[in-house]
Amino acid sequence: MLILLPVCRNLLSFLRGSIQFCSRTAARQLDRNLTFHKLVAYMIAFHTAVHIIAHLFNFEFFWDAQLTNDTSSLPYVLSQIGNNDNASFLNPIRNNHTSPTLITFTTIAGLTGVAITLALILIITSSMEVIRRSYFEVFWYTHHLFVIFFMGLVFHGYGRIVRGQTVSSLRTNQPERCFNHSDTWGEDGSDCAVPEFAGNPPGTWKWVLAPMILYVCERLVRFYRSHQKVVITKVVMHPSKTLELQMKRKGFRMEVGQYVFIQCPSVSRLEWHPFTLTSAPEEDYFSAHIRIVGDWTEALYQACGGDRTEPQEAWKLPKVAIDGPFGTASEDVFRYEVVMLVGAGIGVTPFASILKSVWYKHIQKNQEVYTKKIYFYWLCPETQAFEWFADLLQSLEGQMNDKGMSDFLSYNIYLTRWKETEAAHFRVHHEAENDPITGLKQKTLYGKPNWDNEFTNISTKHPGGVSLSFYELQPLGLGF
Repeated sequence: MLILLPVCRNLLSFLRGSIQFCSRTAARQLDRNLTFHKLVAYMIAFHTAVHIIAHLFNFEFFWDAQLTNDTSSLPYVLSQIGNNDNASFLNPIRNNHTSPTLITFTTIAGLTGVAITLALILIITSSMEVIRRSYFEVFWYTHHLFVIFFMGLVFHGYGRIVRGQTVSSLRTNQPERCFNHSDTWGEDGSDCAVPEFAGNPPGTWKWVLAPMILYVCERLVRFYRSHQKVVITKVVMHPSKTLELQMKRKGFRMEVGQYVFIQCPSVSRLEWHPFTLTSAPEEDYFSAHIRIVGDWTEALYQACGGDRTEPQEAWKLPKVAIDGPFGTASEDVFRYEVVMLVGAGIGVTPFASILKSVWYKHIQKNQEVYTKKIYFYWLCPETQAFEWFADLLQSLEGQMNDKGMSDFLSYNIYLTRWKETEAAHFRVHHEAENDPITGLKQKTLYGKPNWDNEFTNISTKHPGGVSLSFYELQPLGLGF
């Protein structure tokens, strides 16, 4: 019942917008939807194992009951009930020539159980991080076996293998009183009739019908969005193989820090990948920065002409489909006077949108923005990661200096991994006016920040409290 709900992105966006007015903490919990999805999956796997082991013991008991051939044994007597018309049996193994293997592969419950188990094993094993990162297509395709899983789950109980004594039979054969008199059941003068057994009707559909309907509606919304026309207005090839797509779609509205799912039919008609929006809501387009780190992103890079020296004609650019935008916790940064932003690697992309939007709002003198000070920390292992984002920081730095607001944004850039020869070269140029790596006036720092000192310094300057947002490197190299 719960496994599908965390992946209904449009439902979560609706809930986030609805409850954010009541509790921002509760709204942030919705951003942990994939963690909840994984926890539910682990519980399904655990209880599936318990269910299978219990059935193995159960069928062993059924098999032993048929092989006993002792009329004084209650399990044997119960196993013989229903042999004539097969209407009220308790033991699904009808005779000692029927094996548990035959029951497994010739009954509805057995066949659907095998299908469910195989689908679950494939889904879980392909969801391992090493598979998901290195062979995303395998993860993506096998995850769609959930359709077989749910179909098998709904029909699993139609065989009514698990059976019990009927309510009417309990009145004529009370187990507490009659279980010791199985040799006289149904005889004249006996108070104990032959017990009747039946299986309960399947009830799984009652639990999964509503989530399945919600998920179908979710897919219909995605299908509708995927057919809305999206125009790529500009393609920018940034250093270190980072592709920027600037796009337009009729009626598209976004907030800072949101992300979209992008599909490129010429690359794959089935794959949708998440990318953080790096544009600001005030701009007349929306953009995403895509780091080339896998097969899909490499194919998109080539389709956009990234491997060519001459510019790509607009009519040759590939068609793309967009699903979203979807909200994240960074939408509420404007509600605080002091904001601390911490990004790592390409996970800095949400802050491109935030920083640009804050600046636009200040220029427009937006009264709904309470932010007066931003502390920005960016940690990168290599120098190449600085190149594309440094352009934005240089632009903001210059505009803030022109407006006399140089204290509005305080940024600290850390290079966490470098070679000794590179570090020595940087130290030689450290006395220059601008940083040799980023070109910014603020010098690049080496190693990792001492967070205890950073928090202490900021809390001393702002005793009223600080809003803190973290973004880190995500799978496929996409921060969102």
